[in-house]
Amino acid sequence: MKVVLSIAGSDSSGGAGIQADLKTMTAHKVYGMTAITALTAQNTTGVTDIMESSPEFLGEQIEACLSDIPCDAAKIGMLPSAEQVKVVHEKLTKYKVKNLVVDPVMVATSGSSLMKDSTAEVMARLLLPISRVITPNIPEAQALTGLKITSRKDMEKAAEELGNECGCAVLLKGGHSIEDASDVLYENGKITWFEGKRIESSNTHGTGCTLSSAIASNLALGESLEDAIRNAKAYISDAIASGLNLGKGSGPLDHMVNL
Repeated sequence: MKVVLSIAGSDSSGGAGIQADLKTMTAHKVYGMTAITALTAQNTTGVTDIMESSPEFLGEQIEACLSDIPCDAAKIGMLPSAEQVKVVHEKLTKYKVKNLVVDPVMVATSGSSLMKDSTAEVMARLLLPISRVITPNIPEAQALTGLKITSRKDMEKAAEELGNECGCAVLLKGGHSIEDASDVLYENGKITWFEGKRIESSNTHGTGCTLSSAIASNLALGESLEDAIRNAKAYISDAIASGLNLGKGSGPLDHMVNL
């Protein structure tokens, strides 16, 4: 049994964060472990409150997992503070965690801020260089690079700049209004596009969390990065198209669509 560790926030409504990660890992038949960075009071319409884990307690959660059960991959989602980033870096380095997928969660689908201003800089310095791949969306890539992204060529430029600066592969997601739902991967000087058609649906809550968890699960199963991404995108498309249609806002995906 392959093992994946998720270091992320809890979504009380179950559509994103730790809950989405565990459902995604189960759907991919890997064993999921968690270290919770924050509790959120959240539903399909927005985030109403956040209670952060202390850096010390977050470190204890990671230590408890990895000292007992080594992981084949790890996924990082919501990290609200720079202090948490430092602890996560320390623990992942200590246990030489491979196949690290970082989803630099800055803003929830509803528009709520999930990261303090100073955190992105520390994340770029400590976590991105030890990552197998990072999965920013267009707003996150703009925040990390300072570039304005309005076209596919802009996406390629931003992914290349991020990849060269941070020393890791970059999957820049095009779901935020660039023509279609296609994503671009920059890895070791190579550009690869993963074409996707936009599915007309309001049920997209937790899409980023789910994609990064699916990629981490596929990497843990031994797939190449390109295959891990391609298969994760197919899973996401099925989960969106299934149309659970829960809640009054941006509804969750159907994580169990293929089971």
